Amino acid sequence: MANSQAMCTSFKKEILEGVHALGTTVARAGTSADTFKAALFEATASLGAGTTAYSVSGEVSGSGYTAGGITVTNANAPATGGTTAYWTPSASLTYSNVTLTTAFDAVLIYNSTQSDKAVAVYTFGAQTITSGTFILSMPTNDETTGLLRIA
Repeated sequence: MANSQAMCTSFKKEILEGVHALGTTVARAGTSADTFKAALFEATASLGAGTTAYSVSGEVSGSGYTAGGITVTNANAPATGGTTAYWTPSASLTYSNVTLTTAFDAVLIYNSTQSDKAVAVYTFGAQTITSGTFILSMPTNDETTGLLRIA
């Protein structure tokens, strides 16, 4: 089965429960934003809306890549525009000096502070990389292109 791009259904429920603290302003009992990570997954993995948590199953492996992925730079507070709430990481996702010879086509963003709960899966064309840098550029943080949008 292939990966499919989706905001994870479990994340939608957990937002309403107050589980995740995106951005810099935290209103729950915790006093700081959660840590989010971005892990790359092979084209043969089966991630999508039903993904509930990060798992090493189907994750890429190779020289220079650490299981669990990289930390997402989280300096943007969630915002609203019109009838849409949105959030985007404040920096591109950069995997430096990696060799990943098995085709990969998805990134899972997950909350490592909250038991590795899944946030969203994003897909792209299948890639391999040899001794290079793989960058996922982030879109503009606004109501029409924000990475996470709830309308």
